[in-house]
Order: sequence, then C-alpha cells, then structure tokens
Amino acid sequence: MSAQGQSVPDITWLMQVSADYLRDVIHAFNEQGFEALDPKWSGGRPRTIRSQVREHICLIARTSPPAGRSPRSRPGA
Repeated sequence: MSAQGQSVPDITWLMQVSADYLRDVIHAFNEQGFEALDPKWSGGRPRTIRSQVREHICLIARTSPPAGRSPRSRPGA
C-alpha cells in the first residue's frame, strides 16, 4: 500500500493500526523483505496438564456414548 503511494494516515485508518506500528512494519519490510511479515509466535503460556492427562481427555472426547444414552442425558436420568 505504501509502495502504491498511499499515505501513512490512510493506511492506518484502513488497517486500524497506529502510525508507529505501520512505520515499524514498513521499515522492517524494506530491510528484510517478505520475511518481516511472518508472524513471530512465542511459546505462549506453559502447559498446566501433563501429556498423559491430555491424551486421556482426548480419548474420552473421541469415545462414543454407550448405546441407549444420549450425549446430553444425565447419569441415572
């Protein structure tokens, strides 16, 4: 957009970002090319459950309910 002659205020309004952020992106793109546009993912929040517990939860979630029971029914109902 910048290379097409659009002004920074026009691009910031269109993309809903700050002028500082847009200038940073433009400068990074000019220095690094398309590599600058790749998202920089961080590791995120550490896991709170162990892998074994997660696998067990996934197994339960993929298991069909017993015959004759609706997935939304309560036990004993």
